[in-house]
Amino acid sequence: MGTRRDVRFVSSGVKLPCADAAPAPAPAPTLLSAALPFARIGRAIDGVVRHVARSLPRLPVARAETGAGAAAAPIALPRRQKDGGGGGGGEERVLISEVAVRGKDGEPLERPELEAAAAASLRACRPNAALTVREVQEDVHRVVESGLFRSCMPVAVDTRDGIRLVFEVEPNQDFHGLVCEGANMLPSKFLEDAFHDRHGKIINIRHLDQVIKSVNGWYQERGLTGLVSYAEILSGGILRLQVSEAEVNNINIRFLDRRTGEPTVGKTQPETILRHLTTKKGQAYNRAQVKRDVETILTMGIMEDVTIIPQPVGDSNKVDLVMNLVERPSGGFSAGGGISSGITNGPLSGLIGSFAYSHRNVFGRNKKLNLSLERGQIDSIFRLNYTDPWIDGDNKRTSRTIMVQNSRTPGTLIHGGDHPDHGPITIGRVTAGIEYSRPFRPKWSGTLGLIFQHAGARDDKGNPIIRDFYNSQLTASGNAYDDTLLAKLESVYTDSGDRSSTMFVFNIEQGLPILPEWLSFNRVTARLRQGYEIGPARLLLSASGGHVEGNFSPHEAFAIGGTNSVRGYEEGAVGSGRSYAVGSGEVSCRMFGPLEGVVFGDYGSDLSSGPKVPGDPAGARGKPGSGYGYGVGIRVDSPLGPLRLEYAFNDKQARRFHFGVGYRN
Repeated sequence: MGTRRDVRFVSSGVKLPCADAAPAPAPAPTLLSAALPFARIGRAIDGVVRHVARSLPRLPVARAETGAGAAAAPIALPRRQKDGGGGGGGEERVLISEVAVRGKDGEPLERPELEAAAAASLRACRPNAALTVREVQEDVHRVVESGLFRSCMPVAVDTRDGIRLVFEVEPNQDFHGLVCEGANMLPSKFLEDAFHDRHGKIINIRHLDQVIKSVNGWYQERGLTGLVSYAEILSGGILRLQVSEAEVNNINIRFLDRRTGEPTVGKTQPETILRHLTTKKGQAYNRAQVKRDVETILTMGIMEDVTIIPQPVGDSNKVDLVMNLVERPSGGFSAGGGISSGITNGPLSGLIGSFAYSHRNVFGRNKKLNLSLERGQIDSIFRLNYTDPWIDGDNKRTSRTIMVQNSRTPGTLIHGGDHPDHGPITIGRVTAGIEYSRPFRPKWSGTLGLIFQHAGARDDKGNPIIRDFYNSQLTASGNAYDDTLLAKLESVYTDSGDRSSTMFVFNIEQGLPILPEWLSFNRVTARLRQGYEIGPARLLLSASGGHVEGNFSPHEAFAIGGTNSVRGYEEGAVGSGRSYAVGSGEVSCRMFGPLEGVVFGDYGSDLSSGPKVPGDPAGARGKPGSGYGYGVGIRVDSPLGPLRLEYAFNDKQARRFHFGVGYRN
């Protein structure tokens, strides 16, 4: 810890007295004050804190020198009169003619301000006052409690003018240094600041008392279990503080039955839980840190309930942490429905059904397995995902995802809707890949992946086609399918989970032509979102853009327009380009309950890159290439995310409803 000429700190049991101070002899402590109260902490650990506090030495302030204690010595006053009132309780009173403050040897004090401080502490003892022994003793205590004196002895002297009452006081030593032991968590500057102006001044026990309370408060404010357990004044004016911090002795995991609450055998490996904890053995016990660890375990998604209970270890200042875990069911089947991103025409347009199996705790190591099938009027997606949220043996929290997917989606985003003489076009994709993700800075995360894709267009009967009704090519290679091996790099910045926060996503994909027929292109995209709180309303601004360079499939062009792009247009109706830019602004305000009202405006453009897409699908279908939309909408919070219903106008004065689930991309 830090050092100064008048303040020295050590975290071990070694004392470092100042160079100008004499070596401290073994102290013969004299109790001057009761132990300070240990700081109050939360209800969850009141019991263990009381036990830890009892196991620590109670706080005396001790002196290195022997001598008179702080308690008043008995005084015998000559009997003069007896109090007949009720205030004295029948005690004898003595008329005092003079009151004086002197040093221990009866001589005047060297510092007049000390004499004045002692005299100011006297309440009952005044010249020409009739006093009882109890009143004198109370004034003696007041002198000592001023914090400037280590002892006070009242002496009654019978003179020819009457009784002269002399308070012989012994001032504390001048402050010349500080030794603090055991404060592993406490910053040295904290105590340096507390004593920076005290060097060479009389040690004030009241000031020391306030410092000790502030040290205990520092631990309390940060959720730490620690306190000053001992304080003493050594010869040479050296203060010694002993700080005791509660230490984590062990962390025990106990699984509880989710129905009975009784201990049971868990499916999760204990090391899988322990590696997620920031609290470790031998660390100072930090309640705030333990609370964050509980939240971390819950976010793993495999626990229904998590509690951590501290338990004392004997009479030491150590605690054992018992983690009670209630596991969620590890896997199961589910079925449901939703809305397709590529809405088609018809009474059941956009509706999809789904069936899925998931296992969230494979091998008891928090690995995730998801198998799902979605089927709509045209859409169909079969997806297999295996995710390891934290690879074994890695200390950077790197995750790994292995993915296999077979999908069929409408080609309307790029190639338009049905033609009277030509059925709908669908895009079939078979995709397989692996991705690695990890946080690399606070609020920043990155992803690196390798993905293979086999994709091509099909007619309404499922047969491969290479040209559409406009004789525009549907693949880049001229074959029925295009093969692409993509290397992916993505970086994400998220300020917080709040919608008013900042989010930035930057993505680069590079096609690797390992084989001659494999496509080679480079695609760069970026998205930015910034929210602002304006009174009861919230302003959300977002922008996105991208560019593709190289030989790529027409269905990989950027589609502009629709629910998640420019509202007021159908999906992909603004344009399809090698480049694009979309900006959006919306103001939302809570109306009542979960209902929120929204006013919005969008603008999008293909930056005149539509004709550069192979086959020019946008030009063949007369897409404008740019456009804007505006409108109003409502949102309702739901377990699936916000349900959005919006009514928008575009720059062609066409009107359109949009329905979506979740936040816009």
